[in-house]
Amino acid sequence: MGEPEVPTTRRKARAVALQVLYEIDGASHPEDQVLETRLASERVSESGKSFVSTLVRGVLENQDFIDEKIAGFAPAWPISQMALVDRNLLRIAIFEMVMMRGETPPKVAINEAVELAKVFGSDSSPRLVNGVLGSVMETAEP
Repeated sequence: MGEPEVPTTRRKARAVALQVLYEIDGASHPEDQVLETRLASERVSESGKSFVSTLVRGVLENQDFIDEKIAGFAPAWPISQMALVDRNLLRIAIFEMVMMRGETPPKVAINEAVELAKVFGSDSSPRLVNGVLGSVMETAEP
């Protein structure tokens, strides 16, 4: 079953990346240590592990740019006051939509982020994530 496993593998990888970024952001633990520990403890395929690493490193390397995007599309929610889950879900999805153009269709990145927001976020998280990412998609170059 090669085809159906890809979304499942990617969704699991996004969830793991969210957990890694959450810990780095919330507890200021070292990036490599958190990533290594989380990958060792999670059941993720090799391609999933590679995707987790790509997401985590990509978000951290481009965090200032991504946070500027979030601030521009969610001016009522200062990044520093945004819930850790919401902030990091937005970072992952924007990284996928903007920096990984062509690999993940924007609608898929949005849907995945909203689904993870339903699982990990508050009641208002899916709406916030969908709204911000929808605005990012509308202004992105085709």
